[in-house]
Amino acid sequence: MALLCVHLSVRSFCSLSSRLRGRVPVHTHTGLTVKRDHYVSTQRTTHPNRQPHLFKFPETSLTPRPGPALGPGPGSAPVLHHFHTSAALRVLPAPLIWIVLKPLQKLFAIILGRSIRKWWVALPANRQQLLREAAWRRRWQLAAGAAVAVAIVALLLLTHLDESPLTGRTRLLVFTREKYMELATLTSEAYMEDFAELLVPEDDTRHKVVERVVQHLAQRNKDIPEMSSVSWSVHVVESPNVNAFVLPNGEVFMFTGMLDTVADIHQLTIVLGHEMAHALLGHSAEQVSLSHVVDLLSLILLTAIWAVCPRDSLALLGQWVQGKLVQLMLSRPYSRKLEAEADKVGLQLAAKACADVRAGPVFWQQMEIGDQLRNEPSVPEWLSTHPSHRNRVAQMNRLIPQALELRASCACPALPDTDPRAVFSKTVRLLLDDAIGRGGAEGGGGVKALPHSSTAPAAILPQTMQALSLNADTKGSVPVPVPVPVPASDTATEAGTGATEAKHTPAQGA
Repeated sequence: MALLCVHLSVRSFCSLSSRLRGRVPVHTHTGLTVKRDHYVSTQRTTHPNRQPHLFKFPETSLTPRPGPALGPGPGSAPVLHHFHTSAALRVLPAPLIWIVLKPLQKLFAIILGRSIRKWWVALPANRQQLLREAAWRRRWQLAAGAAVAVAIVALLLLTHLDESPLTGRTRLLVFTREKYMELATLTSEAYMEDFAELLVPEDDTRHKVVERVVQHLAQRNKDIPEMSSVSWSVHVVESPNVNAFVLPNGEVFMFTGMLDTVADIHQLTIVLGHEMAHALLGHSAEQVSLSHVVDLLSLILLTAIWAVCPRDSLALLGQWVQGKLVQLMLSRPYSRKLEAEADKVGLQLAAKACADVRAGPVFWQQMEIGDQLRNEPSVPEWLSTHPSHRNRVAQMNRLIPQALELRASCACPALPDTDPRAVFSKTVRLLLDDAIGRGGAEGGGGVKALPHSSTAPAAILPQTMQALSLNADTKGSVPVPVPVPVPASDTATEAGTGATEAKHTPAQGA
């Protein structure tokens, strides 16, 4: 029967091919040879005593042919390669699928919990009592089932533990690096579409500065496999946002607002080192993995909330409280932990790139004062996803001695004796004393705030540090750091705040 089906299938295929092509040559397929006696013509016969024939099916036979399973045998006709498959489907990365399905999971939990509550309320009182008694009688079986479920979940989590590549910290990774790289590619394409009209040209000085620092960081840290395996590319976005981020696939996005905030090439190196550290450590994949597990476990609690609460309003309140508790007790502390880790690793990357790591605390002090000058409300650290500026300054000050030792071991040029942190403190103190003096002269009797403007933070930057020259006259060429003069002051002189040039920029230290 199987041979007959194959025989009929071959005859049907030959018939269809003859309708399309007019004549069918000999074909050889996997181990079976379809033999033809003659070709069939599609031309009508013109004999007056015969009926015209459009097609004539050939006599075929199926005989096994020894030899390789694929490839024509000796003396057989060549195989025609006209077999095409449908186009390959591009499967969405698992993290993206989860992000799309995440709201549906919560909706399913809400519907399930509400349905359980409605079903329970509709039961008669005696039926409810019987179910309670049955559950109590089987309490040990239910407890054992719950214990087995917890053990399965714990086993799944243990099988997805991973070690951080640079810090050695144990972490949870649900998605593989390959899957998350696919998501990073899709994300970078979306960002490129959003910023298509805001991207700074590659021949712009600002783009060249960022490109040079990124490539220098990659070159000086090429001993790290995660650094050398990524092709780093830079995109500078014309936007006042003080922000920068790096995707796991090496796409660097720098906003011009951040370039206006940094005071010199050293601060820029530290900022880029921090963002590149996020990519090297895989923090985005780690956060998504943790969020995925927490959300799945929260579905059980969410279902219970909607099943137990007697009214929908109370269930909504319970859901809101649950979400806030998860954020305050798990998500945000974990995010602050990752930021602190990126600060530490980023400072090490900058140290190996021969940057002056002492400029790191100065940058975050500038950010804190800038927020105060812009009258931005201060958010307590426990409500934020990032450490406070003050805590970041304290952490970096603790890490600087170790970073200086690492810098010295990388054959970097010596740093100037003047510490940028001391320079910054003296400069801010001078500005405050000057503001107090002006307030007393005007009879105000108090300290007046510095003028509120977009350029106000620049007035308090450490002026002995080297600033990036981004003038329009130098567009198209790589900027050279130039010293900025310091206002004459006895206090500044005592602090050693004379105009000091760094001996080498990070780009020159290679």
